[in-house]
Amino acid sequence: MGQIALQGVQKSFGPVHIIKGADLDITDGSFVVFVGPSGCGKTTLLRLIAGLEDVTGGAILIDGRNVVDVPPAKRGLSMVFQSYALYPHMSVRGNIAFGLKMAGLPKAEINRKVEAAAATLNLTPYLERKPRELSGGQRQRVAIGRAIVREPKAFLFDEPLSNLDAALRVQMRLEVTRLQKQLATTAIYVTHDQVEAMTMADKIVVLNAGKIEQYGSPLDLYERPNNLFVAGFIGSPKMNFISGEAARQQGAPTIGVRPEHLKVERAGQGGWPGTVSVAEHLGSDTFLYVDAGQLGMLTARYIGELSLSPGDKVSLSPEPARIHRFDESGNAIHA
Repeated sequence: MGQIALQGVQKSFGPVHIIKGADLDITDGSFVVFVGPSGCGKTTLLRLIAGLEDVTGGAILIDGRNVVDVPPAKRGLSMVFQSYALYPHMSVRGNIAFGLKMAGLPKAEINRKVEAAAATLNLTPYLERKPRELSGGQRQRVAIGRAIVREPKAFLFDEPLSNLDAALRVQMRLEVTRLQKQLATTAIYVTHDQVEAMTMADKIVVLNAGKIEQYGSPLDLYERPNNLFVAGFIGSPKMNFISGEAARQQGAPTIGVRPEHLKVERAGQGGWPGTVSVAEHLGSDTFLYVDAGQLGMLTARYIGELSLSPGDKVSLSPEPARIHRFDESGNAIHA
């Protein structure tokens, strides 16, 4: 079992409040991603769950047991860090087996667990190699293998892919997601990359300045953000925000429209007039950055190729059913 619950969890460093009363229920076997800007508290919250930081207030329950006074090694969790932290003088086999040896398991059982983990992670041909003979992705898989063999109640991942190049990050993202589903073990994953969050998570926790802004499925957060912060953080390119008279005509002090929900037409077709400042032609998509005068710079996404260039005049029209409305306090107005 790997059910984790946070009840009013707080963390302060002296007078500085980092986590401001976090309440969260993580179901057994789910993949939950903590996401937010730098300094929002996501890594601190993960370290509190792991036991690497002391809780200032509140409770952390693992399978119903409060573990705030339980040392990290006794919590039944395995953590994978941003740095691989492999022993350079040990082989892949030795690195994966190290924790099991320290726990005093029989040699035959250690070998069985190591071989099974290596097979799962496609590391069997590399078991006798040293870390320096491996690629970045292979080293990260070794670090994950070291966590797997402990058969934890939950995996804790602290930005494990941030040291990898873009193509390898995509590959490893798929591998980590597949592995978690195969093992059916609870996973909590920290990242600043909202694309990783959207593609990997069953549920996303959006953190801002030590506070949980919203917790839900990726599509829930994308389609029904609670406030301006979540609406602006989830989605790439980010949501367009418009205030003033144009927003009031739509029935709110501020409205938000995602780039793919802005219809792009040649000038004179109605809608909001603007001038293309930058056009990004990606083949599959065209991203337009449009100077819309008093409305500011708006981003529009067109599926496929659109033959527009900087200086071209366009009209932008939001899809009425896709407009997000926010009140004076920045909270969403849900119909």
